[in-house]
Amino acid sequence: MTRNHGPSIKDDETYQALRDDGASKEKAARIANAQANNNQHPSKKGGAAKPYEEWKKDDLYDRAKEISVEGRSNMTKRELISALRHH
Repeated sequence: MTRNHGPSIKDDETYQALRDDGASKEKAARIANAQANNNQHPSKKGGAAKPYEEWKKDDLYDRAKEISVEGRSNMTKRELISALRHH
């Protein structure tokens, strides 16, 4: 039986499955809540943004700063991409 994670989590079963797979609490909540909302479709391909590999390192750094990735100032481009994808 799936436990209730409180009113901030709209789809407890999806949230728990994502946590069990190693997703952070923030990421699991974001995906679970999007799936519970009929107006959002998290499984569909995203917008028109280029893949991170095509971004300049400075742009990757700025994005990492926006989402508070720790240790970003010492990261290579490859490490920034990995950190952004796994945040």
